[in-house]
Amino acid sequence: MLHFRRRVVPIGVLSAALVLAGVSLILQRTPSVAGPPVSSVPNTVPATSGAPLPTGPTPMASRPVPGFLDNVSAFSAPVTPGQIRIAAAPFEVRYDFDGGVGRPISDLTGRHELRPLGQNGGALRLVPQGSGLAVAYPDRCTLPRERDCPRAILEGLRDDSLNPGRRALRYGASVRMTHADLADGANVLQKGYSVGGVSQYKLQVDHRQGHPSCVVAGPRAGIYRAEPWLNVADGNWHDLECRRTPERLITVVDGVPRAWVPIPPQLSIANAEPLRIGGKGPAPGNDQFAGAIDDVFITIGN
Repeated sequence: MLHFRRRVVPIGVLSAALVLAGVSLILQRTPSVAGPPVSSVPNTVPATSGAPLPTGPTPMASRPVPGFLDNVSAFSAPVTPGQIRIAAAPFEVRYDFDGGVGRPISDLTGRHELRPLGQNGGALRLVPQGSGLAVAYPDRCTLPRERDCPRAILEGLRDDSLNPGRRALRYGASVRMTHADLADGANVLQKGYSVGGVSQYKLQVDHRQGHPSCVVAGPRAGIYRAEPWLNVADGNWHDLECRRTPERLITVVDGVPRAWVPIPPQLSIANAEPLRIGGKGPAPGNDQFAGAIDDVFITIGN
């Protein structure tokens, strides 16, 4: 508050008008000390009113956090011994990778955890994809010796609930690749091996042409692959799916069946190997994937 001491001075009318105008100008430029400005936001509770302040997460805090995943190990965990079993149908796992770097990589139920493995400095990143995250793999290596290349995958532990036996099977993922990401083999996901009598189901992108393909193999039933002549390494996201029926293996790209091969109804897939995403292991010759993977799923039974 400004205070003015009055003095009785004989001044003219013009002088008095000038004094009053100056006082008015001073009052207009002097900040108010009566209190803070009134907020234009409705229902705002002042901090001094005693009401509790909001403590819930902000929209930004609830968003998944991208970044590098810490490698758990450079080597696969030993396979737990024991009798090999098959899933009790129906059974399903799905991974959307939207938990962020601060949480384990698990399926949507919070189970079937996957661990990042890496060698030669290979690392995985969670990168923004739509409203969530996807897994980005190391760039395609151009070193002269493949054994020196960075490698990184996601790998689970032994999980016999992912063994379909002879049951119907659907599995797949969304992938984004460019021509620079291609190699002779790039494994998207697999369980088991196609040689050595192990049995397997696998989704991969073959050759320099960017062809997606589905593979199943039984311990005594041979290897079957459905490969369409279609290039998915165009820098866009593509939904890839493999369908195993009693008599066919079908490759589906963006919801459209593109190739199929006949398979014997007695072909059974059951092994003690873990689920692997992005390669068949972290060691050299692992058919390393390059690009990004999202929305991995496995569905067993009708």
